[in-house]
Amino acid sequence: MDIAAFPCNQFGLQEPGDNDELLNGIKYVRPGNGFIPNFEIFAKLEVNGETEHPMYAFLKKSCPSPSDVIGDAKEEMFWTPIKTTDASWNFEKFLADDKGIPRYRFHPSIDPMNITAYVEELINVSNLEQGIGGR
Repeated sequence: MDIAAFPCNQFGLQEPGDNDELLNGIKYVRPGNGFIPNFEIFAKLEVNGETEHPMYAFLKKSCPSPSDVIGDAKEEMFWTPIKTTDASWNFEKFLADDKGIPRYRFHPSIDPMNITAYVEELINVSNLEQGIGGR
């Protein structure tokens, strides 16, 4: 299983730094205390609006929004147009299978540890398709 992080500054302007500053911000500021992620962090991109990255357009089209509420457009959202399929905040999570097909979308408030059953399900399906394990 691979985890990929794509920083974005569209949510409350919480990621204002340049790409070369991202890891230092994580290590020393938030979460800080010398934290070093064990997954790849890519360059910043736009996840919503007119200049949204094509990957996010695909992900959002593939999985329904996890909430009816997007957020407070006056104070939190820094893109236009705002669509019902938009990511609502940082840390919204998408889970894809081993073929790259998006299968699940999770609200930003969901702790990643609470999606392990979904990960295990996709691993089990993949193993069955490959003839690994099972009876």
